[in-house]
Amino acid sequence: MIDPTELTLLRDALTKLAEGCTDLPDFRTDYDVEAAATVLQDVATRMQDNYPYYHPQYAGQMLKPPHPIARIAYAMSLWVNPNNHALDGGRASSAMEKECIVELGRMFGWEEPLGHLTGGGTMANLEALWVAGRLHPGKRIVASEQAHYTHARITDVLGLPFTPIGVRTDGQMDIAALQEVLDAGDVGTVVATMGNTGLGAVDPLPAILELRKKYGFRIHADAAYGGYFTLASQLGDAARASFDALANVDSIVIDPHKHGLQPYGCGCVLFRDASVGQFYKHGSPYTYFSSAELHLGEISLECSRPGASAVALWATQQLMPLLPGGEFTQMLDDCLSAARQFSRRLQESKYLLPLMDPELDIVVYAVKGPDSRTSSDRARRLFSRAAENDLHLALMELPTELVRHYAPQLEENSETVTCLRSVLMKPEHLDWIDRIVDLLETSAAEID
Repeated sequence: MIDPTELTLLRDALTKLAEGCTDLPDFRTDYDVEAAATVLQDVATRMQDNYPYYHPQYAGQMLKPPHPIARIAYAMSLWVNPNNHALDGGRASSAMEKECIVELGRMFGWEEPLGHLTGGGTMANLEALWVAGRLHPGKRIVASEQAHYTHARITDVLGLPFTPIGVRTDGQMDIAALQEVLDAGDVGTVVATMGNTGLGAVDPLPAILELRKKYGFRIHADAAYGGYFTLASQLGDAARASFDALANVDSIVIDPHKHGLQPYGCGCVLFRDASVGQFYKHGSPYTYFSSAELHLGEISLECSRPGASAVALWATQQLMPLLPGGEFTQMLDDCLSAARQFSRRLQESKYLLPLMDPELDIVVYAVKGPDSRTSSDRARRLFSRAAENDLHLALMELPTELVRHYAPQLEENSETVTCLRSVLMKPEHLDWIDRIVDLLETSAAEID
């Protein structure tokens, strides 16, 4: 967990940073070092009350450790503590952010997108749907039933009507159900989820683009979780076609704090048409005075934003460029391979039943049982027993009808089935599949 090399790199970076201030008179911020040391020991003790999110045996929620260079760059920048709302508060970090946006846009085939970093995917999606509402006032927003729950919340905040669209048994948006809603004529925006956070399913974007030709709606791609997989070489044909079509949508959200190896919170919103920046116009009598250049606060709903996020992301993208075939891409492919190997191993299990084939690196599986209630009870007990054995999973409620598609012998005596879910988003997971499966099978045998 602790690599002394990182502390050395941080010290050297801070020494270089200090060279930029040698013409200023020295001053010292006094504080009680011994008292601070005591408090920090208390903090470290309190922080032990966490799951080991960084470790491969944490195979539960979508939590991934930042890359060392991101940690170091983020920490180093805190000695300046830049604010990327305006150039006055973050000159260097604002320039870095703009460069990051260019690189992220190019990843999707956009040369000059309008965009900026955000505190996370929720804020990024809020901005995308806010712009959509300005372009199609009062019109309906639709997204799949497996889309992130924040879309329903966001549209409520924005005062826009929202309709969830049913999904197929593979977790993708049902295009026939979408067309039925489109026929009503009041849909302004369709949200295509590029890897939903529950099942990892990728909505069929090419089919949605075909419907846009007839109905003229706006398409927002929520690629908060799956966006980086556009670089991967191991996608299936359907997912590959959907990611290849991303250049044709109107807006994209991606979270560098997921597969982009960044600390929380670092989201990003991108717009293909830069003219939507007109909706952000505002004035401030004091914020913008040092430069006639575009301030990021002029194209953002958020005001103060941590420049440290931009510094960390820029450093990471310099070390590992967002290009096919590179080190970063290999990490993504390792995650895809880990999920597929894990799913195949579960097919041989006496106790477990994988559901849909993983499109990305999320695997959902049920615990075998005669009926849906028994299966759910066993899943909850297995979740707890696995944690006792230092294997950390996640639970997910799915409609019994969906689960029975994969387990037709399951008697239905409840509306939902509690299933297990593993997010294999650490490239190290690929080397740990055998151990993870062994721990899972041992834990399942112990509750049988």
